[in-house]
Amino acid sequence: MDEIESRIRTFLGEQFPVPAELPADESLLDGGIIDSIGVLTLVTWLEQEFGFAVEDDEVLPENLDSVANLVAYVGGKLAAAAG
Repeated sequence: MDEIESRIRTFLGEQFPVPAELPADESLLDGGIIDSIGVLTLVTWLEQEFGFAVEDDEVLPENLDSVANLVAYVGGKLAAAAG
């Protein structure tokens, strides 16, 4: 999970105005770090970076609205794909 978090934090830092010490549970939307276009950018990157499809019904704050949620979501998708 540490590698997943590192990759997510690197991407966020390159693409969005992320504070240096972003708490893992801080809302990316409420904090003004990403907006609706940013969510689309994030979804596209997740699909390319980790090789899975993000379904429309998975584009939810529970999955995408914090570093912690993203790490859990990606980990779950990768575990499901691995069988």
